Amino acid sequence: MLIRRYLAAAMASVMMITGLLASAPAAARDYLQCVPFARAESGVDIRGNAKTWWAQAAGTYQRGDEPRQGAVMAFAGTGGMPMGHVAVVKKIVSDREILIDHANWSPINGRRGQIERNVRVVDVSNAGDWSMVRVWYAPIGDLGLRANPVQGFIYADGAPDAPNKAPSFKAPVWAQNDWKPGNGLDFVAASLGQ
Repeated sequence: MLIRRYLAAAMASVMMITGLLASAPAAARDYLQCVPFARAESGVDIRGNAKTWWAQAAGTYQRGDEPRQGAVMAFAGTGGMPMGHVAVVKKIVSDREILIDHANWSPINGRRGQIERNVRVVDVSNAGDWSMVRVWYAPIGDLGLRANPVQGFIYADGAPDAPNKAPSFKAPVWAQNDWKPGNGLDFVAASLGQ
């Protein structure tokens, strides 16, 4: 009888862990990820995890270590950011500071998947080569505490010195910063004829 109880408890634990692991990717589908945002915003047509973009761009897009307006900044995967990150350069402020647009970096009002525009990024690498940066993090109202490794910049147009012409990404209503569950229900109800 005792063995049956242990076996039942072990089986329940395995089922619970399996359920948790299987449901984690589903949660990511409920909010905007950095990859589709950067693809739409920059015109760089690469698929897959952000950490793979740098390697995938080789031979298809020009790559380099200096930021340009419209370029995709490709972050390496790390322990704290295992899938990497991609963002789009919007403005060069100085040789060590840029502004980017990106999605799913800072949780804002407790919600992930937010689009942030004109976000401050500072090159903190010793060589000044943009290999290590700190990025504005909204919850603390300052540059993030950790330095993030950058693989480089992907230029959508292919020409070494031309700025990218990035389209503007129109976020779906659920990804806009002022949206809350329940917003627009009166409009939805009216459209149903009720």
